Amino acid sequence: MLDWKNRAGSAPERAAEPKSATRSYVSGLLFSRALATLVGLYLLVTIGLGWYWSQEPALFPVAQNAQVAAEKEGKQMVVGYTTVETLKTVAGTLLDKPGGYISNDRFPPGLWMDNTPSWEYGVLVQVRDLTRALRKDFARSQSQSAEDADLAKAEPRFNFDNKSWVLPSSESEYQEGINSLSRYQSRLSDPNQKNALFYARADNLNNWLGDVGTRLGSLSQRLSASVGRVKLNTALKTEVPAVGEVPQVDEEVVETPWMQIDNVFYEARGQAWALSHLLRAIEVDFADVLAKKNATVSVRQIIRELEASQEPVWSPMILNGSGFGVLANHSLVMANYISRANAAVIDLRQLLNQG
Repeated sequence: MLDWKNRAGSAPERAAEPKSATRSYVSGLLFSRALATLVGLYLLVTIGLGWYWSQEPALFPVAQNAQVAAEKEGKQMVVGYTTVETLKTVAGTLLDKPGGYISNDRFPPGLWMDNTPSWEYGVLVQVRDLTRALRKDFARSQSQSAEDADLAKAEPRFNFDNKSWVLPSSESEYQEGINSLSRYQSRLSDPNQKNALFYARADNLNNWLGDVGTRLGSLSQRLSASVGRVKLNTALKTEVPAVGEVPQVDEEVVETPWMQIDNVFYEARGQAWALSHLLRAIEVDFADVLAKKNATVSVRQIIRELEASQEPVWSPMILNGSGFGVLANHSLVMANYISRANAAVIDLRQLLNQG
């Protein structure tokens, strides 16, 4: 009798168990769907942001940009103003473009992007080179003269680690570098300030162009290595071959790793983008020197080759076909423009060296 009562009493509890299990299953299913929806929306938003942030900045009119800046600040367009203003604008683009500075991002979508950081590094290389040229050559009358204090502060700021996230961040250091350039530019354009100088001489320009040629030559070699090729080892040997003996030359296969092909490509595009603007500024501030050396056309030829390398890439990825294969090879196309620009730089330096 007691057993029958216990069974009768537990029957409602057993009937409630399936309902509780059903509710738990439904709740878990709804939670899973909500979580999947949130993850899907997050991925969709990050992919959209990544696409937007990866758009390369357009070319800007250098002379007009400098003129607008001078009118806004109430400054005079002295020799050197356009070069410094263009350098500031190019450096500021790294910080102000869509998505800001991405190379040091620790969260998506910047964490997943590698093409834009490579482009940023290419721009940064040219910013560093011209800032050093300003400090070392353009702002000094001769090798024994004192360097400008603000330019001495700007150069190490731009040479700061490009992937530092905090304490301090790369952005804050680069902004300080831009601020130092602004202080130098303000003194340069102030007729009452006599301690800020800019010497538009052929030897100063030639020194900077030497750095430009070195950068372009290196990029050309790295881009050409996308297909892999046998290269003769040009390193000098200490052994002197005997008379009549043919010296032995070592060969090595040079090929860019597959995962780095697009990085080299976008670094080259970044350097070409920055350099095209800087050369347009040089054309303005060194107009007299270039005219006397009959070198204006050479500068414009370099700019034309660099700007031609900025055509939109319509392929969803950087193709790496063989040199004469069916598929295109974007790296070789870029190497063609860079090599021609480098050849024009060599010709320009020869013109500047002539009396």
